Amino acid sequence: MGLPFLDSFSAAAGRGVWHADELGLADAQVVATGHAALDAELPGGGWPVGAMTELLQSAPEAHVWRLLLPALAQAVEARGGPVVLIGAPYEPCGPSLAAQGLPVEALMWIKSDAPPARLWACEQALRCADVAAVLAWLPQARVGELRRLQLAAAQHDVMLFVCRPESAARGASPARLRLQVETCEADASQIELHILKRRGPPLAAPVMLPARNERMTALLVAARLRRKLRLQQQGTVLVGDTATSATVVRIDAWKGGPNALDRIAVVA
Repeated sequence: MGLPFLDSFSAAAGRGVWHADELGLADAQVVATGHAALDAELPGGGWPVGAMTELLQSAPEAHVWRLLLPALAQAVEARGGPVVLIGAPYEPCGPSLAAQGLPVEALMWIKSDAPPARLWACEQALRCADVAAVLAWLPQARVGELRRLQLAAAQHDVMLFVCRPESAARGASPARLRLQVETCEADASQIELHILKRRGPPLAAPVMLPARNERMTALLVAARLRRKLRLQQQGTVLVGDTATSATVVRIDAWKGGPNALDRIAVVA
């Protein structure tokens, strides 16, 4: 004779069990990435709050702002505090970020080349209640150090993004989410996102995102058209979209003489 109460318990328990071949649900708050194709592949549909997200790249700052800017702007608006940048390789372009929703006064840039100082600054920023998010470049961080940062992010419900080199993909990481970010070889206008770690099955194909947002693309197209018109007005010869260095010049020498020149010359 069967035990129905055990069968009922098993069925109820099964409904709360995550299966490895399914995309997991978020067990904490998430912030939408601003990229629908990426949200569809992330547990809960966004970046995890109170957890570490690891970004692995060949270049320290390649595509970071394009990928994170929408979520960082949302975090600043929601929490009112700054986004703390630790060890950023280059000074952010304030006007560009502001045009895309992240005001420059919402950034706090901590400059340090010493790995221990970066780790200390990152942990202190995570402990600050006013901080909206932390974005840190920690190429030399070890697993134990990253675990401390993961715990700090979880305790204080802060979004934490850590940028590390591609070579770190071969090692273990306590990050809740790991992505490898690279430019598409076949189309430089696209970004390839390889999700190396998530609560879900392996990703069959990379997520493709445009390397520039629609507004920036429109601005670049407009700037290219203005340049083309300006060069045409100046008499510069255009081949396709590329301006050559040839200029049309009219030469009139010794007019009326037997050896007079009246020709169009192209001067390189």
